[in-house]
Amino acid sequence: MLKSLKLLHERISNWNDYPFSVSAIRNLHSINFSSRITFFAGENGTGKSTLLEAIAAHYGFGREGGNRNFKNDSTASNASIDPLANALRLSFDKRTGKGFFLRAESFFNSATYVDEIGAQQSYGGRSLHAQSHGESFFTLLDVKFRQNGLFLLDEPEAALSPQRQLAFLILVHETLAKHKDAQFIISTHSPILLGYPDSQILLFDAGRIEEAPYDRIPAVQIAKRFLADRTSFLAKLLNEPLPFFEDKPARTRKP
Repeated sequence: MLKSLKLLHERISNWNDYPFSVSAIRNLHSINFSSRITFFAGENGTGKSTLLEAIAAHYGFGREGGNRNFKNDSTASNASIDPLANALRLSFDKRTGKGFFLRAESFFNSATYVDEIGAQQSYGGRSLHAQSHGESFFTLLDVKFRQNGLFLLDEPEAALSPQRQLAFLILVHETLAKHKDAQFIISTHSPILLGYPDSQILLFDAGRIEEAPYDRIPAVQIAKRFLADRTSFLAKLLNEPLPFFEDKPARTRKP
């Protein structure tokens, strides 16, 4: 299990360069992982995916997704994340090198690479492109994530319906129950995925990374308010489009 992560500040030459210019990364010192399933939550651009990609690169996974034996990387993807990956120190109870990194953003390219190298048999027995996006995504989850290892997922809900998200939680639960050396770290906006019991949630908002309870996550709060009274929620939103979680005075919209 990955027990902790530390950012080695002495290895950083320029704090104004990306990704160190991102506030949550700039203010990062260390993270202790207290659960076998950890979620990175927060608004877009706060550094969730950036840190997840750096962990994957440091561990030896492909930057575009994959594992140590499956790497479909581009020069651009390597260049942007390597400085952060090289400045990390990861501490493990046991480091097996097993696992998988799944990026929803680059899944199409990874599926194409599977076809190019003729590895369909290891990914469900047929081309991932011969299935719908959601079906192929879940096929990969089903064949690669039911084992021991470190499993990193970047916004998996992008390809999964709410029903499939629930099925994914079942897959995670069964994997953790059967394989004592399995661990998941997931970047997500999904209130469904974030609801997994006894998980650790790290919130990347407010320029720092801090542990937060489920009910304090903005994505959860927004979903609850929307579902509780959709009509009044949308009426307020469309007539006064201020961020709901910023303390700003109300404005009167001009006709």
